[in-house]
Amino acid sequence: MYSLIEHICPGCGLADTAGRALLACLLSFVLTMAFAPRVIRALISLKIGQPIRTAEEVHKLAELHGAKSGTPTMGGVLIVGATLAATLLCARVANPFIISCLFVTVGLGLLGFRDDYLKVTKKTSDGISARKKLIVQALVGLLGVAFLWLYPEGQPRVELHDYVTSLFIPFYGQVNLLWYVYIPFGALVVVSASNAVNLTDGLDGLASGCSVATGITYAILAVLAGNWLIADGLNIPFHPAANEISVFMMAVVGACLGFLWYNCYPAKVFMGDTGSLALGGAFGMAAVCTAQEILFIVIGGVFVMEATSVVLQVGSFKLRHGKRIFAMAPIHHHFELKGWKETQVITRFWMISLLLAFLGLFLITTA
Repeated sequence: MYSLIEHICPGCGLADTAGRALLACLLSFVLTMAFAPRVIRALISLKIGQPIRTAEEVHKLAELHGAKSGTPTMGGVLIVGATLAATLLCARVANPFIISCLFVTVGLGLLGFRDDYLKVTKKTSDGISARKKLIVQALVGLLGVAFLWLYPEGQPRVELHDYVTSLFIPFYGQVNLLWYVYIPFGALVVVSASNAVNLTDGLDGLASGCSVATGITYAILAVLAGNWLIADGLNIPFHPAANEISVFMMAVVGACLGFLWYNCYPAKVFMGDTGSLALGGAFGMAAVCTAQEILFIVIGGVFVMEATSVVLQVGSFKLRHGKRIFAMAPIHHHFELKGWKETQVITRFWMISLLLAFLGLFLITTA
């Protein structure tokens, strides 16, 4: 089982996973940078611009984000496309973890693309209904996770379904889930991560910047999970094929870095649901494939915080007769309305994301 790049250049020493992971990162970055100007021009010519939210939210955000109306969206096609191309070239695509990660990423990217398309054609913030979107996300997540359980074992040293049903809990160690618990749990992780990144994508470069730290961290976790000596020493789940996930994750990182070049403040393009749903699905699936679902709460802490703020806001509004906890949700808008400049919110959230990534790696050592 070899990657395409190993067939193209058999004497280049790219059998090493770390080398192919770094190459995937560089390649996806170059592809994103190369195609971004053309894609942005195409989106502008097609008048695929970002509609600003309506009603009360428009009144609150008019002075802050009014100038962003019309900025090209659906730029997530760059992230998905570059990630797909770099992974197909550099990763060993017969690897079950790569198959499931690509399936979920592309599947949710297509869902986001459809949602973005409906929004820009209708010139409103209403795309696919929340119920339909959730059903499709759950279906994609279930198929991606169930595939790992049903995949015929190709690594006799460790049974694949025993590995994927393992769960690492900080300060405790490993536990094993029954398959009928593991599959819906894994799907829930994918759906939750996808929606969390989607909610974070509200400021220039916020989601793409935080995605870099999250992606690098899960690439490191994949390497650890694929090394028996390290995994045994840390008491984390081990599978010899797990390190291949690092190639996929670094392809995501490279694509996010290239996209961030054009998405940083002031943004020339937004990723839209095309990018945010796909990125969240990629991280959720990476968490499942590395058996580090619990740690996503920490490593993807900024995403979790954003999603939690929305849940708390909605719950407070319904249960407390219209009273709100935050000036506005997701929480990045709360800080904007409290006087933080957009660039301050973005930079500080990036720093928090990086620190949480370090904390996540530390928690690996606590079992």
